[in-house]
Amino acid sequence: MSIRVLAVGKKHEKWAVDGIERYTQRLRKPYDLEWKLHPHSSRDEAAARAEESTRMLGTIRPEEHVILLDERGKNLSSPDLAQHLQSRFDVGASVAMVIGGAYGVDEQLHGRADLVWSLSKLVFPHQLVRMILAEQIYRAQEISAGRPYHHV
Repeated sequence: MSIRVLAVGKKHEKWAVDGIERYTQRLRKPYDLEWKLHPHSSRDEAAARAEESTRMLGTIRPEEHVILLDERGKNLSSPDLAQHLQSRFDVGASVAMVIGGAYGVDEQLHGRADLVWSLSKLVFPHQLVRMILAEQIYRAQEISAGRPYHHV
């Protein structure tokens, strides 16, 4: 059981590294977090979306529960996310979270998603999304464990 984040983009920028590492290092099993970064495509919009999606689909394991981050997805509260992740871990599932490229993902990858999740109706830079995601996974761990990090 683990969480893999599959993202299109460059390696974590220096300003984001500290935040991402801060939360990643605090995680305990089953909230292990692995980052797999895929390079941007140099092609035009539709071709880039298809190429990047195909690359990411090729790294998704058949047994993984896939959560696609998309601003048009379902809004979840932090406790909702914690409950969703815990329900997957309770049945022994691993999770792959997908952050598409600048043009999003194609229909094939979108269709592979078990959950399409929106962090916000706002659109954020990918580096910031990664840091927010790391923090939310840490927060989910703390909520599931009943620790006081999350205050309602």
